[in-house]
Amino acid sequence: MDALLKFSGLVDWISDKFGKIAAYAVMAAALISAGNAFVRYGLDISSNGWLEIQWYLFGVTVMLGAPVVLKLNEHVRVDIFYGKLKGKGPVFVDLFGLVVFLLPVMGLLAWLSWPLFMSMYRTGEMSQNAGGLIRWPAMLLLPLGFGWMFIQGLGEIVKRVAYLMGKIEMDLHYEKPVQ
Repeated sequence: MDALLKFSGLVDWISDKFGKIAAYAVMAAALISAGNAFVRYGLDISSNGWLEIQWYLFGVTVMLGAPVVLKLNEHVRVDIFYGKLKGKGPVFVDLFGLVVFLLPVMGLLAWLSWPLFMSMYRTGEMSQNAGGLIRWPAMLLLPLGFGWMFIQGLGEIVKRVAYLMGKIEMDLHYEKPVQ
């Protein structure tokens, strides 16, 4: 179990680094958006490349930020039972969701998106818009993000099993969404 907890700690550390990249991507997208609006409306100059880089940065934010959200236990869940459970109940619900839903879906999406990325990379596919960008860097975010979410899910399973075995303490605080 100690080796698995070290693995989980490494996964958390890498996810935190990806989260920092995602945070910088939000800032970069906001600055580019503001600059693009100024240039477009103030100077009457435009470029589709600037619009597309904002989309790419949004992709970075979502695909690299999602594993951090899972790590922090702030992800979206169906709260029919979860908020009412006490003790180890939420951990069992988490384990069920991770094993039955998250891992299969993230694994499938990573597997299905990899050939699309490889195809775009091999062909050097470009955006059809005038002044558009090459597409493979944005497509790389799909297998990378889905794959890392899968790995973060494995780390979360390890932590929950270790908690159930009494090996670690976990903050099981869950803030029920305001309706």
